[in-house]
Amino acid sequence: MPTRLRVAISAETPDCIPQYATDLASGMDLRANECVEIPPGGRVAVGTGIRIAVPEGYEAQVRPRSGMALKQGLSVPNAPGTIDADYRGEVKVILINLGREPVKIAKGDRIAQLVVAPVVKVEWEPCAELPGTDRGDGGFGSTGTT
Repeated sequence: MPTRLRVAISAETPDCIPQYATDLASGMDLRANECVEIPPGGRVAVGTGIRIAVPEGYEAQVRPRSGMALKQGLSVPNAPGTIDADYRGEVKVILINLGREPVKIAKGDRIAQLVVAPVVKVEWEPCAELPGTDRGDGGFGSTGTT
């Protein structure tokens, strides 16, 4: 049974509830609630016309749409952007234009994906030494070249 997520919808955009494009999609499409033009190298926060109540123990993640990234150079610079369970303001998507041409966003365009995921809370356990592993402290590129 799916987790239920409450959504408050802007009166002028009643059809803006995020939807899964296919039965097996992980993310729901978020739509723009305004028209904007993003110049090359520019960033803008685009309103979606919705507010959501993420259940305790979950977060909503805002992610780029792969087609827009490939075709137009649009991305979400803080991907994934996190919407916490206690946030009640409008969901906005920060978009950056990494392409060479301005990109126009029309009201109703799909601009990002929303993935709802569980959050694990941790308690820190200070210690003098960590358990060993084969990798140890090997950092970037330490697991191979391919």
